[in-house]
Amino acid sequence: MNFQDKRLRILIIGVVIILGIVAFRVISNIMARNEQANKSNQGRTAVIMAAYPKRQTIVPKFRFSGTLDPIWQADVAAKVDGRIEQVLVQEGQAVEAGQSLVVLEQVDTAAGLMNAKGSYLDAKTNYEKARMDVKRYEALYERGAVSKEALDNMRFALENARGKLDAAKGSLASAESSLGGTTVTTPRAGVVQKRYYQEGYYAKVGTALFNIADISVLSAKIDIPEGYVSSVAVGGKVEFTIPSMSGENKKVEGTIVRISPVAVQPSRTFEAEVVVDNRDNRLRGGVYAEALITAIPKDNVLTIPMTAISMRDDQRTCYVIEDGKAVRKVLTTGYIGENLVEVLNGITEKDYIITGGLNKIREGVSVKVSEKGTDKE
Repeated sequence: MNFQDKRLRILIIGVVIILGIVAFRVISNIMARNEQANKSNQGRTAVIMAAYPKRQTIVPKFRFSGTLDPIWQADVAAKVDGRIEQVLVQEGQAVEAGQSLVVLEQVDTAAGLMNAKGSYLDAKTNYEKARMDVKRYEALYERGAVSKEALDNMRFALENARGKLDAAKGSLASAESSLGGTTVTTPRAGVVQKRYYQEGYYAKVGTALFNIADISVLSAKIDIPEGYVSSVAVGGKVEFTIPSMSGENKKVEGTIVRISPVAVQPSRTFEAEVVVDNRDNRLRGGVYAEALITAIPKDNVLTIPMTAISMRDDQRTCYVIEDGKAVRKVLTTGYIGENLVEVLNGITEKDYIITGGLNKIREGVSVKVSEKGTDKE
């Protein structure tokens, strides 16, 4: 047992020694390469392009994508049971608010209405009789011809008749509504997008018969990032490009009508609703569109070219020339687009920034400004 433990310890020591040797050689190679790179840069000047930041008025533009959906779309369903006797509209047909779409079988509902009317007339007759009986008993009671109990009984009978009359009125109204429900109408003007059933189908209550869409106005929902939401406002214009269309219909203009006051988590975006006037029906609902939002102009903004930006550790940085050497500056940026970057913090107008040749420089390297952007030994 002791012999096996000794062999195990020797094996472990051997593995540790081998790993140490490998690590030493890897570190030595890395240090040698860094030293070689440093020597190669000694006495070398990077020739670059440079410029001063500019203050100017910018008009931020943001690109998004979305779908132009109908402003209103709904399934129209049957409110009563019944067999479809007649379909009055077809798919693609424009309809007005209140227009009849389909007629259901009316035999049962018509019979129900007649029965309700009979019950109502019977209840109304009984009520009128009870009312007249009360008046007669009140006159008799004043002359002492009937007792107080008899008068009270007549009054109770009147209240009972009134209750039955109210119930009969409700049944009659329900029967009339059921008969009216056999003609299904659209609650709003639009276009018939889908017809689900033909004549002969037995529709149950709540069965969707048609899908109607109002495409006179199309709406798109766009998620605006937190950093951009202050640059847009209700009433702002949005230019849509619809790849699936051609000619004049390819580009349409929309208007921002709503911006959510609360961010959507965890993306921290704000939903904006954009509407497009489509009363001429030149567009179809549900089409994919690319949106270009022109934001509120920003005056006196400090800007640098996009070519001056380099990324390091997920931070936007640029190089500033100080005493002939490149010095890295970490930037706080705002709007980025149109080949320029809005700088909020990190540099000033007096800083001479490197705008070209960033691939040839690093922190502390000597630089020389030239439009050629070549290295010089």
